[in-house]
Amino acid sequence: MADTGLLDPSSVRALAAALNLRPTKQRGQNFVIDANTVRRIVAAAGVGPDDVVLEVGPGLGSLTLGLLETGARVVAVEIDELLAAALPETVRTRMPERAAALTVIAADAMRIESLPVAPSAVVANLPYNVAVPILLHLLARFDNWTRGLVMVQAEVAERLVARPGGKIYGIPSVKLAWFADSAWAGSVSASVFWPVPNVESGLVSIIRRPAPESPATREQVFAVVDAAFAQRRKMLRSALAGTIGSSAAATEVLLAAGVDPQARGEVLDLADFTRIAEQIAARARLDRHQD
Repeated sequence: MADTGLLDPSSVRALAAALNLRPTKQRGQNFVIDANTVRRIVAAAGVGPDDVVLEVGPGLGSLTLGLLETGARVVAVEIDELLAAALPETVRTRMPERAAALTVIAADAMRIESLPVAPSAVVANLPYNVAVPILLHLLARFDNWTRGLVMVQAEVAERLVARPGGKIYGIPSVKLAWFADSAWAGSVSASVFWPVPNVESGLVSIIRRPAPESPATREQVFAVVDAAFAQRRKMLRSALAGTIGSSAAATEVLLAAGVDPQARGEVLDLADFTRIAEQIAARARLDRHQD
C-alpha cells in the first residue's frame, strides 16, 4: 500500500489487518475508503489553517488525514482504545509534517466534558446509532465552535434538517434548531465505505446561532418537544396533558401561547415550543405562589 497521503481501499484494509480489527455494527464502524469523498467533505466544511477541528469517531484516520491536509489542527475523540492508540502512528507515517497538529482523546464523545483546546468547527463521520445524541451533546457542552459538517445516515440527515409540516419533522429537527441553522449538504454513497453499510449517508451543514431569547430554559423547551412528539398522532392538548396536569389545563396553556390546542407537534416551529414552555413555567410559578 502507499504509505503517504490519504487512505485508499488497500490502505484501510491493511491498517485494519495490522490491528486485527473487525469492524462492529455496535460502534458504527464503517470506514471511508475513498480519498475523493474525504476531500469533498473537507471542502464542504470549509476548514482551513486557522481552524481547530473536533472530530468524533476518527476510526482508522481517513477523514483525520483530510482535515490535517488543510493545515487545521485536529482534536479527535475515539471511543475504541485500539483505534485511538493507532491513529497518531498512522498520521506520523502518512503525513509526518502534520503529526504535531493531532491530539487524540480516547473517550466516549457522549460523556466528554472538556477538551484540551476550544474547537472552532466540528467535522465528523458520526456513528449511525448515536449520531443525534452525540451532536446535541457537542452543541450543548462546547459553545466555542461556530460551524460544522457531519455525515450521518441519510434518513437521520433528512430528519435533522426537516422543517415544520412534514412527516419526518420531529424531535431531532427542533432540538438542533435550538442551537443552529442546518442544511442538507449532499449525499454520500454506501460504496465509499468499508464495510459497505446497507444505507446511504447524508451530509448536514451546521451554522451555530444564538439560542432563542426566552425565560424558558433549554431543558424546559426540550421537555415540551419530547412530550409533543411522544405520540405524534395526538393533538397537542392531549399530548401535553400529562406534562401540564390535564387536557383542560393544556388547552389553557396552548391558547395563552398562541397555539391551536388541536394542532399536532409536527406543525410547530421552535418559537411555538418556546412559547409553550414559557407558559408552562409561568403557570408553575403561579401555582407555587398560591400554595
